[in-house]
Amino acid sequence: MIKKIFYCLVLLTTFTTVNAQQKPNVIFILADDLGYGDLSCYGSKVLPTPNIDKLAASGIKFTNGHATSPTCTPSRFAMMTGTYPWRQNGTGILPGDAKMIIPTDKLTLPKVFKNAGYETAIIGKWHLGLGDKVEKNWNSEIKPSPNEVGFDYSFIFPATADRVPTVFMENHKVLATDEKDPIIVNYQQKVGNDPTGKENPELLKMKASPNHGHDNTIVNGIGRIGFMSGGQKARWVDEEISYTFIDHVNEFIADHTNKPFMLCYNATEPHVPRMPATQFKGKSGLGYRGDAILQFDWTIGEIMKTLRLNGLEKNTIIILSSDNGPVLNDGYEDGATTGYHGEQLGALRGGKYSSLEGGTRVPFIVSWPNQIKAGQSDALLSQIDFIASFAAFYKQKVNAGEAPDSENQINALLGKDKIGKSVIIEGNTKNQAAILKGDWKYIAPNNGAAFNSQVGIEMGNSKEPQLYNLKEDLGEKNNLASKYPDKVQELKKLLEKITSN
Repeated sequence: MIKKIFYCLVLLTTFTTVNAQQKPNVIFILADDLGYGDLSCYGSKVLPTPNIDKLAASGIKFTNGHATSPTCTPSRFAMMTGTYPWRQNGTGILPGDAKMIIPTDKLTLPKVFKNAGYETAIIGKWHLGLGDKVEKNWNSEIKPSPNEVGFDYSFIFPATADRVPTVFMENHKVLATDEKDPIIVNYQQKVGNDPTGKENPELLKMKASPNHGHDNTIVNGIGRIGFMSGGQKARWVDEEISYTFIDHVNEFIADHTNKPFMLCYNATEPHVPRMPATQFKGKSGLGYRGDAILQFDWTIGEIMKTLRLNGLEKNTIIILSSDNGPVLNDGYEDGATTGYHGEQLGALRGGKYSSLEGGTRVPFIVSWPNQIKAGQSDALLSQIDFIASFAAFYKQKVNAGEAPDSENQINALLGKDKIGKSVIIEGNTKNQAAILKGDWKYIAPNNGAAFNSQVGIEMGNSKEPQLYNLKEDLGEKNNLASKYPDKVQELKKLLEKITSN
């Protein structure tokens, strides 16, 4: 009898919540450096990811979903603004003290949802700059922050986990600052007396790879990029980062059961330095990178549990993807290079930093229970289209000059269109760009290195034009440029036209 009463109460709570909140909640989950082949639902035989697999089974698993760029800041910029990163200067990988690169007076992804009456939040990695200049006072309010570009609430770390300052920020302020121990950050020269990886390698609990720049200030036994002094109480412990983020995610969800919300959960996994919580260390057998992916999968399970307990599971759209492709050796010796044997790429070549498909073709899952038909789609999609797609979903007009490269692909995202985009541009810069149209991909000639020995990744660079038919050759092994010169010219002209506008 007690069980029946409890079950009825749960049903009543769910019914009341959904009816009080007709608009679906939307959660964007963005992993950091997660590869196309890293999830078991995408074919991994070495890493079980049951929570993400369950999410994929409840929605659409896209096989042709893309970030715009093979590195983090550019792809995140595109997702937030609907603008290819090469259209604006200063969108390369940012240092931790960079100024904000997102325009505060233009349409952004969170502003679309605010205009639709949503509460908006971002929790996790930011890496798009803070303040209006490089020099900033980390001990007082910092503006602009994510709050000035459309987020009602933000709980972030400023850049990446391998860059100082290693602190959390809530809205405009660093947490746990101490006026007697002010935070100072410098990317040009050492500040303060904190030990560095270069001077005190004996203090490191994880050895840094040479020539990656992770030999500056040591925080939590890990060498970082950049120099920092002060803020001892404010500095995070790497093993607790994901717990901290997911606590704030779950709290935000629980506090917004009666008003629609949009939440960006920007996870840190599996970006370096990979230092997962104790319960995950050694669990994958693939070094800390595999452990970090298991930790990421756990966080997805926690989010799903919170949605379910609050009666929001059926009325929430979840989009899970990654900011770019995978990398194994990106500055720390954490066992990834010996644990993996190419599984992280699936059938692709390349990886993070690369113009090949492994750089931008990423996991891309959309779930909305009872509203979209579960299955798999080969539709061509890009994260740059989120702004125009959700603006159309909410019947909003996008003004001229705003989100210029974003297209309405809401039907593809919801499984109603199996084709998706006609054209995608891949790359960080105009000089190292590729274009994908239908089954064909063209990589423009450039003088970049063909192989990056520092990270062990094929870069896709060549002084000769490259043409691939991805339907027949997803691994981009057979360059067809000499066989189809007309197709090369067609895509070359289209690429030049788009990048010159």
